[in-house]
Amino acid sequence: MGTALSFNSVLSTSDIAISDSAAEKFKELFADVGDEMEAIRIYVSGGGCSGMSYGMTFTDKKTEFDCALETADYKVYVDSIALSYMKGVEIDYVERDMGEASFVFNNVFAATGGSGGC
Repeated sequence: MGTALSFNSVLSTSDIAISDSAAEKFKELFADVGDEMEAIRIYVSGGGCSGMSYGMTFTDKKTEFDCALETADYKVYVDSIALSYMKGVEIDYVERDMGEASFVFNNVFAATGGSGGC
């Protein structure tokens, strides 16, 4: 009598918000790694007083717990637990004054409930 739990493993842009500039950079990075990597993995770690930390890396495989956003240019994997912390968060790619550029996770504070101190 084992009924397997299932969840919607297919994501849309309404599930995970990615700005146009971040999408362009994802496309560029994904093209650079070629066939070695399957997707960009978004992960969430930490917790406690300051909330969660967000990050990204490349991954060469999808797990049974991953949800996937697939576009013509790149794939994004995020596990179902991390996805719950992505509500209201937008991934953006910004260039700063000194020529620095990086991905940022906008509205993270509100989404993770961090207080900045104990």
